[in-house]
Amino acid sequence: MGASCCLCENFGWMLKLEVNMKKLALAAALSLAASTAFAGGVVEPVMTPAVVVAKTSSSAGGLVVPLLLLLVLAAAAASN
Repeated sequence: MGASCCLCENFGWMLKLEVNMKKLALAAALSLAASTAFAGGVVEPVMTPAVVVAKTSSSAGGLVVPLLLLLVLAAAAASN
């Protein structure tokens, strides 16, 4: 009977150890989750500047192509 009493005492000690280990594992998991959540820190947002394309205007105002077409048609009509 003395042996069964000794087993009960050892079992109680093992339960306390198990509870403490579970608490330690939970604390480690929570601290790991918290550290990875804040690992990057706060970063300023990066704004890319908008590209503005300036259109160039010629002094002819878009009359060069129609005039060349008219000259080609006039040359074709004159050759017939």
